[in-house]
Amino acid sequence: MTPLKIGACLKACEISLHRNWLFDADRDIELQDFMTFAALTDERDARIVAAKDALQGHQGRIGIHGPYEGLDFDNKDAELRPLITKRMLLALEAAAAIGARQMVLHSPYRRWYQNNILAQPDYAENKLGRIHQVLGPVVKQAEVEGITLVIENIEDVEPATRRRMVESFASSAIALSIDTGHAHLARRMSEAPPVDYFVRDAGAQLRHVHLQDLDGHADRHWAPGEGEIHWVEVFRALQDCPSEPHLVLELRRKSDIPQGFAYLQDLGLAC
Repeated sequence: MTPLKIGACLKACEISLHRNWLFDADRDIELQDFMTFAALTDERDARIVAAKDALQGHQGRIGIHGPYEGLDFDNKDAELRPLITKRMLLALEAAAAIGARQMVLHSPYRRWYQNNILAQPDYAENKLGRIHQVLGPVVKQAEVEGITLVIENIEDVEPATRRRMVESFASSAIALSIDTGHAHLARRMSEAPPVDYFVRDAGAQLRHVHLQDLDGHADRHWAPGEGEIHWVEVFRALQDCPSEPHLVLELRRKSDIPQGFAYLQDLGLAC
């Protein structure tokens, strides 16, 4: 198995702590400075400047994590949907300003959806319609900016559901993200398939992966090797992925990045 190059999710102020590891190998970086209301309004310009300064000299691929708290993009309130679109567009502007090529957004699909899909007429179609109302303008602007929106699984049970949602836009500016921990947690909580199945279902639509481990009880964001995930099989699936997705450690304790990288490297999975 050929080892895959991995990077990390960090705030701009944390990059210097891992600069040599990141910059010497041109590793993927996902900036997590642009997720809150304040970060995308009063603080946005200062955060853009800080991000540009922190990234000077970096030749690898850059992404950002977009906003998500309270911003479910299948919101049933018609008055709120334009506000969610506006917030996503503000984040997209920030991504373009720092030279990012990806923006991570959260999936709106949960077990509730899977269990109720046939319980009332047009349930799936109405949900997808709301998603297009919110994300349609964001996808169009992402096409202009050359940025790809990558939709991350959160509580998704059936990976094909989110894939079909992405495919419904018929745009190269929207694709799939997989969070390994979320996938495993959904397996334990909701009888979802294992992590490698999420990867294989995504196929060429997979452009981004959050690498994190957990115990199957909570969203721990532990370093690989501390939890239950079968990493060899996950990386076997990633080996077969033709789209060269961004692979980034998303750990709660950024000090554990060397530990998580070393674990995967010792297995011959990461470089």
